[in-house]
Amino acid sequence: MKDPLELKPKIVAGNIRKIREYRNYTQDYLAAKLSISQNAYSKIELGYSKITLDRLFQIAIILEIEVMQLICVDHRTTVKLDPPYIESVVSKSL
Repeated sequence: MKDPLELKPKIVAGNIRKIREYRNYTQDYLAAKLSISQNAYSKIELGYSKITLDRLFQIAIILEIEVMQLICVDHRTTVKLDPPYIESVVSKSL
């Protein structure tokens, strides 16, 4: 059995993919927003690339979701996809 810490990055990567698909965003769209290639973005979703905390926050803002929901490993919790906080986060960062 794998170490649970090894599985967490894969879970986060899967959460990113699921939410991107729910939003009907393409990998190309997210890659462009992040100023990276589609291939580099694909590696994030597959869990092949380690991402920084800064990159995780950027992805959360683009997907309009709280970072904590991306790193949630409890699948019994429902991901809230329209958080009201996002407007204040985006305006503060501009």
